[in-house]
Amino acid sequence: MPRWTLKRLVEWVKKTHSVSCCRESTRNALKDMGFSWKKWRKLLNKADPERREAFIAPLQERLAAATAGKTQIVYLDEAHIHLDTDEGYGWTVKGERAWVSSSSPGLAKVSFFGVYLYNRAQVRLFPATKANGDATVEVLRQIRACFAATDHITLIWDNAPYHRSRQVKQAAQELGITLMPLPPYSPDFMPVEHVWQWFREDVTYHACYDDESKLIAQARAIALKFC
Repeated sequence: MPRWTLKRLVEWVKKTHSVSCCRESTRNALKDMGFSWKKWRKLLNKADPERREAFIAPLQERLAAATAGKTQIVYLDEAHIHLDTDEGYGWTVKGERAWVSSSSPGLAKVSFFGVYLYNRAQVRLFPATKANGDATVEVLRQIRACFAATDHITLIWDNAPYHRSRQVKQAAQELGITLMPLPPYSPDFMPVEHVWQWFREDVTYHACYDDESKLIAQARAIALKFC
């Protein structure tokens, strides 16, 4: 499917209907017909509809159990945040180029484990030098510490290789955490994805960090608003 820009639409109208019009006229016509210029999102066509459907029923059972206070549901997802700035949109004086200062930290980054405590509607962020089995086990311990020893915990996450490792599965069992992996290619089932969108808007858009500690400090300061 082609990317329908104003330039391409003007050419199509002229070729198909023998009507010449400028881009602004085309823009106004599109708005009048109910169209808007928006960012497109990826539709992951490798997702298995049957596996996604099969995931819904047990998820609904867990959510009902959480509502009844019988289990604590926790969602976990990772993001790798670079120290360099994200060049997001922002308001500036019309006709002037907007610049963001960058110290060019290269590919330096911090891995963050984002945790959503469903029953409490709270967010936790745990930084790590690298997202791997050791870091994941430490985060599982942190999650366990958020609840009473008698609380049953259901952890929902994706199928990252280190999530499936024997080390992580054994630690989860010892901590009394039941693992519930998402079906493949199902980021729409993961609410922490929205946390990362917010994170970039508030922490990395138009901001460059000289070292990891400054990025972590800013992330923790912002995360307190969600606790």
